[in-house]
Amino acid sequence: MAIENGGKRLNKLISDTGICSRREADRLIDEGLVKVNGQIATTGLKIGPDDRVTVRGKPLKAKPEAVYLLYNKPAGITCTTDEDIVDNIIAAVNYRGGRIFPVGRLDKPSEGLILLTNDGDSVNKILRAGNAHEKEYVVTVNKPFSQDFINKMAAGIPILGTKTKPCQVRQVAANTFNIILVQGLNRQIRRMTEYLGYEVVRLKRVRVMNLRIAGLKTGQWRLLNAKEILELESMLASSSKTTTSNKTKKPNSLPATRQKTATKATAGKRTPPNNTKHAKTAQKPGRIPGRSGPPKGVKSKKSR
Repeated sequence: MAIENGGKRLNKLISDTGICSRREADRLIDEGLVKVNGQIATTGLKIGPDDRVTVRGKPLKAKPEAVYLLYNKPAGITCTTDEDIVDNIIAAVNYRGGRIFPVGRLDKPSEGLILLTNDGDSVNKILRAGNAHEKEYVVTVNKPFSQDFINKMAAGIPILGTKTKPCQVRQVAANTFNIILVQGLNRQIRRMTEYLGYEVVRLKRVRVMNLRIAGLKTGQWRLLNAKEILELESMLASSSKTTTSNKTKKPNSLPATRQKTATKATAGKRTPPNNTKHAKTAQKPGRIPGRSGPPKGVKSKKSR
């Protein structure tokens, strides 16, 4: 029977079979189209190894073998799985072996290497910036640049409210450079060059981790060979799928210095219930355990 603790979450189990995304799986569950052991399933349910899952009355098939496909995307193709969008990447690739989706994206005007797969876990590991997986590009801008341009690009550029991570940049022609990134901010390279007064006229990705575009003509794709898959799996083995926080902060706790101050101020005294001065002292650094709002007699900031 379905289990509440342990097991695999139902939406992920459905998504792993390749028939739809997790979001689409949630929709199917909400619409009552998914059953577990003959009963209509609920969102958040976890599934054990002996549970029988059906979608629209059909048994859920086992997770298919992982597929990895390299595509040399032409400019003008949009990296989306929405097949209602003209020139979407799924229609352009026209892969007949099952549902696949792109790992990340390249802007519509950009071209070059993009990986497509049916393996969601690998996608998360490749895309997560903290895993520092390399992506290499060849970029041509609208005018020649100096070594100062290269140095500034490599050191990091302030965009989107942050500063880009240091990266490897080298000049390959008067107005063309090679750049290796380990992060993927929105339109990152275009924004970096624009900040320095340049405009990208051609952007081509030539490598993702150990995978290179060599041998693929524009618009062509191929499946990864056994050696490439082994190398990719090895590189992803120690990668994390999600961001984890370093420490879990305890709610309703005061900083150490505040705790000492509060202890001295209240030692041997009983705080009057409507004493504003004492209430503010205790309330300012954090919420008082057990209370959902400010003490009586003290107005909240929202009501001022």
